[in-house]
Amino acid sequence: GIAGTDVAKSASDIVLTDDNFTSIVKAVMWGRNVYDSISKFVQFQLTVNVVAVIVAFISSCIISHSPLTAIQMLWVNLLMDSMASLALATEPPTEELLQRKPYGRTKPLISRTMFRNIVMHSAYQLAVIFTLVFAGARLFDIDSAIGRDRSEPTQHFTIVFNAFVLMQLFNEINARKCHGERNVFKGIFSNPVFIVIIVGTLALQILFVEYCGVVFHTVPLTADQWLWCIFLGLSELLWGQVVTTIPKNPMPRLGREEVLPVDEPDNEAKNPARILWMRGLWRLQAQIRVVNAFRATVEPQPTPQPGSRKSMNAANSPLYPSRLFRNLQGQDEEGDDGNAESTL
Repeated sequence: GIAGTDVAKSASDIVLTDDNFTSIVKAVMWGRNVYDSISKFVQFQLTVNVVAVIVAFISSCIISHSPLTAIQMLWVNLLMDSMASLALATEPPTEELLQRKPYGRTKPLISRTMFRNIVMHSAYQLAVIFTLVFAGARLFDIDSAIGRDRSEPTQHFTIVFNAFVLMQLFNEINARKCHGERNVFKGIFSNPVFIVIIVGTLALQILFVEYCGVVFHTVPLTADQWLWCIFLGLSELLWGQVVTTIPKNPMPRLGREEVLPVDEPDNEAKNPARILWMRGLWRLQAQIRVVNAFRATVEPQPTPQPGSRKSMNAANSPLYPSRLFRNLQGQDEEGDDGNAESTL
């Protein structure tokens, strides 16, 4: 960008504005980090949406109302939209991103690994929520909220709401890794925004359940009930390790994925002549772009037709090739005569 010519800039695909090759490495690193941040947020949000919609629909069909009220769903939406986007989108890039293969242009945003995580985590959360809805009163030895007036808050549905939020909170930690990594805590302390949001969300959940029952339609829970809710939330981390061991090949492929030649080292080893041929074509294309860019900078001069007025004027012009040659020849002869006279 600084020392390069205009012809080279117009023929190039990438222009380094600071003439520093490390800028390409940083650009690739940040680009992959942004792509991963979007994938993490999509994975987490789809999991929450699938669970919330299925719970609300099936519960309304069976017990005629949803265990989660409108204000509780609003808090869940705030948790998964605003706070989760800030927590998952502020992950700093690492050099491990450069060791990954490049993505194709037609690669789907939801990969097989992400689809597996969404399906398996949604299934686990649905199993826990429906167990608490239909058998939670008997398990915790409390009065059941099914069939009662929904205008009064109950411990039964408060436990359902609390367990649902805590499972989403700990699943947010699982969503930090969307490519099948096992260590979901790796690099977590390098992102203080994520830690602040997790701790702040947990503190707000305790505040809403214990002291804001009038607004959030909840009642205070006992210490045992809180421990069980936290245990159900922490079980999301254990379930995430189980999900990682499940192969992703049986999962359907969403979209059409482009296969890049650079992603196939076996083909390069088997057919090196093809690779050399493709490299030669790429170099030829680059040279053609340079030639076209150079020709574009020169304005083409139209050639006049013979016998026309423009051609006669051009022939009489001192810059016409034949006249220019004669003028230069006459100047050379005059120069030789002058030299001869000076010698005499």
